[in-house]
Amino acid sequence: MTRYTISRRRFFQQAAIGIGAAGIGKYAAGVPVRRPQNVLFICVDDLRPQLNCYGNRYMHTPNLDRLAAEGFVFDNHFASVPTCGASRCSLLTGIRPRTVTALTNEAFDALPREDTGKPGSLPELFRRNGYKTVSVGKVSHNPVGRRYAKPTTRTDATGRMVRSGPDDHEPELPNAWDRVYGPTGPWSDPWSAFFGYATGKTRSYTDVKTPAWEAAEVPDTGYPDGLIAEAAMQELNILRDSPFFLAVGFYKPHLPFCAPREYWEMYDRAAIPLPYHSSPPQNVDLSLSLHRNGELTGNYVALNSPEKATEEETRLLRHGYFACVSYVDAQIGKVLNELDRLGLRDTTLVVVWGDHGWHLGDLYVWGKHTTFDFSLRSAMIIAPPEMGTEGRHVSDVVESVDLYPTVADYCGLAPPESLEGVSLRPVLESGVSLRKIGAYGYWRKSEHCAVTLRTPEYRLVEWKDGNGKVVQVELYDHQADPYETVNVAEAHPDVVTTLRRQLPACFG
Repeated sequence: MTRYTISRRRFFQQAAIGIGAAGIGKYAAGVPVRRPQNVLFICVDDLRPQLNCYGNRYMHTPNLDRLAAEGFVFDNHFASVPTCGASRCSLLTGIRPRTVTALTNEAFDALPREDTGKPGSLPELFRRNGYKTVSVGKVSHNPVGRRYAKPTTRTDATGRMVRSGPDDHEPELPNAWDRVYGPTGPWSDPWSAFFGYATGKTRSYTDVKTPAWEAAEVPDTGYPDGLIAEAAMQELNILRDSPFFLAVGFYKPHLPFCAPREYWEMYDRAAIPLPYHSSPPQNVDLSLSLHRNGELTGNYVALNSPEKATEEETRLLRHGYFACVSYVDAQIGKVLNELDRLGLRDTTLVVVWGDHGWHLGDLYVWGKHTTFDFSLRSAMIIAPPEMGTEGRHVSDVVESVDLYPTVADYCGLAPPESLEGVSLRPVLESGVSLRKIGAYGYWRKSEHCAVTLRTPEYRLVEWKDGNGKVVQVELYDHQADPYETVNVAEAHPDVVTTLRRQLPACFG
């Protein structure tokens, strides 16, 4: 296990400006805020706010906790879409989804490929301004950032597996990177690595399902994220002498829940907390609001019942997720230690971002793909260089689309006018509240489209059918019901009317 350590020089720098002094939440008075020369952007798949620094004291996440102590922890950060590709595309382009394709994992395939001469994505903005831009691992949707066709369960007339999607190996994000890749180790291709077990094995694409978890006696490099951490450390050494934007994408805690045994042994399964509320929410059409756990039960051996987990199964699966989070935390610690060893921390803006959340049996669901907080809320930490005070929790509701303008603002770059988020930098430096209506989310299920607005007090969800007719409205009162267990839309029509005025149009 790796812990993020602070260098002696950095320790005394922080001590000199009064860690823990009054005025937490602002940069220390009189300390100039240096413009970051570099950006280290770390993406983590399926990372809900299941970290010690978010108040989950049973979690072993010392490296992210250390980073949180140097930066800002966002308690109410929400993704635009509860699925990987669409969420990442929205973040990296700074645009909320506009089409049905933009709600899917094929969102990157719909981006224009031509070079317009103007910055489109976040890394492209940095590249056009003289930064070296590198992507390692899963930053867009494909595990190596290039268009490799994904395996399916279908076979052709000769019995060969049918793969879906483009397979030209071009970067998913056009004109963005000087280098884009991901190590595959002993696995045969990027997707096999992403769904990998130890020693080069991978998920089955036949009717024979593979386990939803594994705890092999292997070193960190026995699974792909250990290789990604090593590649990121090598890149820091290559990039150290020029301004850089280094994006690093870790696979876990995405299914299958595979991590070296030492990370499983950090937890006592009998003591692992069960979901606060594992029953379905009340007063909703479950066929719309929930799903049947297909991501888990459709691909893996996990539950005896396709929908309802026993207490033993629940503890096992949550144990696997927690172990994967601790494993990724250790890999992030290695990268942060290398950043510090090279003397780059004081000139580097560090961002850790989860692409969305994940139900761990909460509200009767295993997986993402819902419009509830459990699926749309994810971890986000921003640690500027030379912050000058200890970390602070930010309670304002923020969106993933706010990251693009925020990172650009910190580095003094002018972002495109098309961005739909706002820079969080003034809020972080001054401590004033953010003036936003809330966070918007989008989802599509079969022929139905959902748009949701999350404010500090409420979550409103509006479902429409293929003809544009409203078929369900959900309202959750977060002051009385923070786990979104009861739809109170009928009891509060005035609140529904007010919030519906703020909803964008739903697309078909």
